[in-house]
Amino acid sequence: MSKYVCTDIGGTFTDAAVIDEKGLMKVFKSPTTHDDYAEGMIGALGQAASFWNQPMDQFLNSCSLVECGTLIHGSTIATNAVLEGKVDKVGMIVTQGHRDVLLWREGPVKDPFDFQIDYPEPYIPRYLTIAVEERIDAEGGVATPLNEEEVRIAVRQFKKWDVKAIAVCFLWSIVNPVHEQRVAEIVKEEWPECQVVLSSVVNPCLREYRRWVSTAMDASLKRIISTYTLELNERMRGLGFKGEVGMLNSSGGVSSAAEISARPLYSIDSGPAMAPIVGRKVALDDLNDDNVVVLDMGGTSFDVSCVLNGEISVSREAKIGWEIPGISRVNVNSIGAGGGSLAWVDSGGMCRVGPESAGSNPGPVCYGWGGTKPTVTDANLILGYINPDNFNAGRMTLNIDLAARAIQEHVARPMGLSVEEAAFTIWTTINANMVAAIKEITIWQGIDPRDYVMVSGGGACGVHTIPLAEGLDMKKILIPKTAGGLSASGGIFSNVVSEHSRSYYTETREFDFEKVNAILQELAQAGKDFFDRNNIDEDSRDYRFYLEGRYPYQVWEIPIRIDGFLNKDWTIDETGLKKLVNRFHEEHDRIFAVKEDDAYVECIFWRIEAVGKRKKISAELKIVDVKAGAAVDARALRGVRKTYFREAGGMVDTSIYNGDGLAYGNKISGPAVIEEDTTTIALHPGYEAEVTRLGTYSIKKI
Repeated sequence: MSKYVCTDIGGTFTDAAVIDEKGLMKVFKSPTTHDDYAEGMIGALGQAASFWNQPMDQFLNSCSLVECGTLIHGSTIATNAVLEGKVDKVGMIVTQGHRDVLLWREGPVKDPFDFQIDYPEPYIPRYLTIAVEERIDAEGGVATPLNEEEVRIAVRQFKKWDVKAIAVCFLWSIVNPVHEQRVAEIVKEEWPECQVVLSSVVNPCLREYRRWVSTAMDASLKRIISTYTLELNERMRGLGFKGEVGMLNSSGGVSSAAEISARPLYSIDSGPAMAPIVGRKVALDDLNDDNVVVLDMGGTSFDVSCVLNGEISVSREAKIGWEIPGISRVNVNSIGAGGGSLAWVDSGGMCRVGPESAGSNPGPVCYGWGGTKPTVTDANLILGYINPDNFNAGRMTLNIDLAARAIQEHVARPMGLSVEEAAFTIWTTINANMVAAIKEITIWQGIDPRDYVMVSGGGACGVHTIPLAEGLDMKKILIPKTAGGLSASGGIFSNVVSEHSRSYYTETREFDFEKVNAILQELAQAGKDFFDRNNIDEDSRDYRFYLEGRYPYQVWEIPIRIDGFLNKDWTIDETGLKKLVNRFHEEHDRIFAVKEDDAYVECIFWRIEAVGKRKKISAELKIVDVKAGAAVDARALRGVRKTYFREAGGMVDTSIYNGDGLAYGNKISGPAVIEEDTTTIALHPGYEAEVTRLGTYSIKKI
């Protein structure tokens, strides 16, 4: 029997989402093993194999392409390497006089009111950044020839310093890359074994800092990601898998191991990019609504993303640590707010939660693995939301006494509260942090969340969902049965995706049709080459073109999709240009509530998203066609335990339900707790949860 599998490595747990040919979908969790990430992945796959009563080699064989299955993988390798500074040593060759672009970035510190922030170090240390004589002007002319001897001296110096790769970043190489290309040739002459990465290839965009830092990141990840993907595939094949593991990318799709190794920058934040894919599917299937706010709260972070009219929000403004690489990524706002986030009391006597996390080692105090500082999970355990004897499908037993002692010492005593009130304070504090994160990606970007569906996922989010919805006045709430592995679930339904871009400035009042059409056709060819390399059928190819433009005197651009305005040969004419301009006005009005119908548009950046639509997997999520009786099977009631609901007066007797015992049409009224294998849902008084055709919980106020 074929299986469709996606694994996702998080900071605390590694998830495996599996769907079989009958449409049964399950999520499995294993603690993330930071010293050997593959071990945690194998642990989650082993649980899946046991569930389907198969030996590991037989299970992995059923996930292989030869058996019409799939195995897709997302990891935090690149993200963690960048955030923790555990990347390869890289040398950088830049234009003379511009050695400090990475130091100064785009100006002052982003938060001038936080006096505790030290100005961050540049991504590449200054001593590893060597300037050479050369200059291409803004029109692409050679203003100053490349000093090849200086390049050779720089390469020899880098060789002495034992760098693992060289990044080449010159001014205006996006207009004429001849000098960068010549440097690559010289490096190969002087040091054939060294990797060379060119900014004109990695990210050919305006704004030197973003282009240069993205090139530096890509170079610093080359060896790490290529080695990881190679070793992962060898290890999986050794366990019985046949073929190649697909790799998730930050564009919200799947790449081959070769593609992601060639462009490792696009493996950053690959896991969170999958959540809106399944969020969109759930909202469409259950409510026929394609405007969605997707939440994913795991052990370490809280990720928020949006779907607007069926389109997943993408941005080039997304940060990674202190840097903005300026590549198009699924627009995910991530904060340090997860089940493992540490709680503490500051010098002013206020409770603070996160962004530091206990991770998977030592983990929350209640795990009994050596943690001493209280976390959100410890607070949820004290509040009665989490069952200490049935955590992670009963594979883990939690110690409530250890959690109580930690909260008493670090929060309750300093604040003069009882343990329960201190736990509730931790709970409300993390909720406030998450509401602020949701507002940042919705209200602050012109989106009214009250009109959107909230799809809540992640192992920890179910006990926080209702207060988050209340904080944003959101009325439509969905929590999938597989919410515990939301991102991994999205990977199963993701397409094969690659992205290519070019910078070229022109105005709509004097539009350069010849140059723009040449760029559009060049991008289309890049998309076609990608499809050919990955054996994508002609009828499964989707060419999605985007323009980023602005009104005169504006500083930043906004993106619009334009392939609907292009001719069959991917060129644009006068009629298409008029439609493009009108679409820009509409989008500007949507975001900023203002538009200038008489203004021309400055066109800056051209991009293609090449989407290979995966053939519909032979199994879709199980849908029940006949509505079951509304009466809840008595066997679904696990019992009663004390659970904290402030609106009901504190710790109150609460019915506890087994999610596997609930059927389509069943309704549960709060106060209640619904326990799934990999997540728990706290249903507050005044709310009702109804099981949908897909087994999703639709929650509303009554």
